[in-house]
Amino acid sequence: MNIQTRAIVEHRRELTERIKSVLIERLDLNLQPNEITEDAPLFGMGLGLDSIDALVLIVGIEDAFDVTVETTDHHVYRSINTLADYLMTVSEKATASSAVLDA
Repeated sequence: MNIQTRAIVEHRRELTERIKSVLIERLDLNLQPNEITEDAPLFGMGLGLDSIDALVLIVGIEDAFDVTVETTDHHVYRSINTLADYLMTVSEKATASSAVLDA
């Protein structure tokens, strides 16, 4: 594995851990981060979150990562991995926009 790939993998691991921490803290869940799998559904049969939890989670993610999560993009907060995908995409877009502005 090359250095760039290793950095991306490490960044994603840190991101998923941070998302789990936000989830646990904001929703006052009696869980440890290692008890939440990245692909487990956050709603329904997964962690069993409801619509109020969704709003709290969205606000928590927005505060923690300084982003805006569109509430119509339900797929974004389906699991820890989908949240991580979204945040990485938003980060890449912000970096690209910043590079264009700096040019």
